Amino acid sequence: MHPPEYIAQRLREIERASAENLLLALTDDCCTLSNLKRFTESEEELRTMARTILARYGDEATYHANVNRPGPVPGTLDFTTSHWGYNPLSVYSEDCGLIVVSDTEVGMFWNFSDY
Repeated sequence: MHPPEYIAQRLREIERASAENLLLALTDDCCTLSNLKRFTESEEELRTMARTILARYGDEATYHANVNRPGPVPGTLDFTTSHWGYNPLSVYSEDCGLIVVSDTEVGMFWNFSDY
């Protein structure tokens, strides 16, 4: 168990479009969008699914990630860059995740890899 201070310093708030991309990227061990071509659904169909999941939390939800792929605007993630990092919250060598917070619930979506 980690105290709140430990977790808070490893997460950053991101905006909804970046949360959508991150939710899709979590389907790949390397936390990239390049894996989307492996699915039988089109990219737009996958994005619709991600939007459906995020819609569950409402328009006022906040999004938090331990992934660091800074975009040009604060709070955005850039999945076109090969430079990225993360602040692990587990014992695995790669630990990437998204936390969605609404007034009524918290959703956690994670990918763990240990190479």
